[in-house]
Amino acid sequence: MLAFLPYGIVARFGVGLGSLLYRIPSSRRRVVHTNLRLCFPDMSEVERERLARAHFRHVIRSFVERGTQWFGNAKSLERLVEVESAIDLSQTHTQPTIFVGFHFVGIEAGCMMYSTRHPVASLYTPMSNAMFDAMALRQRGRFGTEMIPRSNSVRHALRVLRAGKPVMLAADMDFGLRDSVFVPFFGVEACTLTSVSRLAKAGNARVVPFVTEVLPDYRGYRLKIFEALSDFPSEDAAVDARRITAFLETQVRRIPDQYYWVHKRFKHRPEGEPAVY
Repeated sequence: MLAFLPYGIVARFGVGLGSLLYRIPSSRRRVVHTNLRLCFPDMSEVERERLARAHFRHVIRSFVERGTQWFGNAKSLERLVEVESAIDLSQTHTQPTIFVGFHFVGIEAGCMMYSTRHPVASLYTPMSNAMFDAMALRQRGRFGTEMIPRSNSVRHALRVLRAGKPVMLAADMDFGLRDSVFVPFFGVEACTLTSVSRLAKAGNARVVPFVTEVLPDYRGYRLKIFEALSDFPSEDAAVDARRITAFLETQVRRIPDQYYWVHKRFKHRPEGEPAVY
């Protein structure tokens, strides 16, 4: 139903619903405040409260806009998302390419729009609800995106890269200690996947960061694709993880209310350190 409504109405409804839901005490609201307190200790309580409220509006709005993103046609998505790219996207098949994204609230819109124009594969984490997972998988792949489950990602992704199709993935969430290292995120040790570095090395691929940001005044989104990281990967996966995390920090400082603070980024802690949630 939401896919057939004008985008401005859907977006404004999402903002209003987010404002309403923020007023209700919840575990996710506590997670947001914990993350902001850890990452921005010098920020006043008033500033963190303002940031948390703005972020909640963005998050709920992004969920509401899934109607447009999952069920809207290609033309509506192309009108919704403008693209700013530092590389020639028509040539990604000539060199193995990994697009590394980050969990800003607009990531879904950017990835969906990209798939309407260019062949691509995408790593995803299956959802616990089988019916919702099947719908998400079907709608995310309806423009031809090859969806790769994270549990079977390495071999499949390598085959895709070698066949000349770029792979999109995001490695900025806490998926557990396996194949991860602890690196500082805003000065706090965060369990961080090393998959980008390992896959790039195995596939001899360049790594190209991208961020999708929400534009002001309900003008949609901007998918910003950066230059490939130079001299990447290195011989040290931990160094590579720190480098990607430092890049992410720069982008978070630019649009802090749009990063996914509702995620338990510090769920796993270094040995001997107490839980924070």
